[in-house]
Amino acid sequence: MTVSAAEQTAETLIDQATDIREGETLDLNALVPYLKSQLPELEGIPKVRQFPGGASNLTYLLQYSGKDLILRRPPFGTIAKSAHDMIREAQVIQSLKPVYPYVPEVQVICEDHSVIGCDFYVMERLVGIIPRQDLPKGLNLTEGDTRKLCMNVVDKLIELHSIDPVTSDLTSLGKGEGYVKRQISGWSDRYRKAITDNASGFEGVMKWLDEKQPKDIANRVIHNDYRFDNVVLNPDNPFEVIGVLDWEMATLGDPLMDLGNSLAYWIEADDDPQMQFMRRQPTHLKGMMTRKEVVDYYMDKTGFSVPCFDFYEIYGLFRLAVIIQQIYYRYHHGQTQDKRFANFIHAANYLEQRCMKLIEKSQL
Repeated sequence: MTVSAAEQTAETLIDQATDIREGETLDLNALVPYLKSQLPELEGIPKVRQFPGGASNLTYLLQYSGKDLILRRPPFGTIAKSAHDMIREAQVIQSLKPVYPYVPEVQVICEDHSVIGCDFYVMERLVGIIPRQDLPKGLNLTEGDTRKLCMNVVDKLIELHSIDPVTSDLTSLGKGEGYVKRQISGWSDRYRKAITDNASGFEGVMKWLDEKQPKDIANRVIHNDYRFDNVVLNPDNPFEVIGVLDWEMATLGDPLMDLGNSLAYWIEADDDPQMQFMRRQPTHLKGMMTRKEVVDYYMDKTGFSVPCFDFYEIYGLFRLAVIIQQIYYRYHHGQTQDKRFANFIHAANYLEQRCMKLIEKSQL
């Protein structure tokens, strides 16, 4: 590993918040006194900035004198009743902290909508590098370094999947048994409810998934959105994962479904241009494992085994398409003005084509 000629310091590699997007400001007149009542040590008015990543829940940096906090809230506009549950996400993090130390410490949970108009929570800031679409300038990894980083990130998912929910007193996180069946039924229903007049039907994909679904391979704690841009790296040792973020969809279920979800975002250097356009993490770099290598590595480390991973890969892509389509549905119907979502329809439609090509090649 080397640093740039400008001798970048670790501080310059740390993930930075930016200006707040239009229409997504926080009401500080109500928020500041409320947080002071919960955390008396806070002094003054914080500087508020917003982290640019993500297309779902919103993440803000509250910079007080001598203390940084992170605030998480749902998106503005109309949202599905069961979606963006901030209270559950905070409680999941609290439950995991004793057995999975990479989660941040939750400091405030608020269900009083008179404060900022929604549920939200506040947690400690894990200061570090977040590998977003590209690595930060100045972090120049060799091919070997990149491989090491890749394996360490996958290892943290494997470590999560090794947690026994029974012995760890985490059985309340989800329903467990029957997870695969619930996911195929649930995501199919969500897609049909989010269809717009310019959207693909996905009926062939949904039919195939319904017919080919396997039984659950295990019942474990799963993240459901595990990606490079949801991990935090130590700025003094960028191979070390010090945090895992975004636990909104965490539950109990089949860990191979979780791996399939992660690989839906795993864009390789030789993927087609449409897939490259969707890349939001640096998995294209030389040294990164391919999707097949990730599956082989994961199976070897966990001891799980399936004859073919096709079902989980196609499920992950379909689920991603549903998430994209749900976000686009809100934009299409004027429930959000965020112009980042205008082209999401093209991504969702492309994913149907990709799923069908994989189905045609599958031996299942």
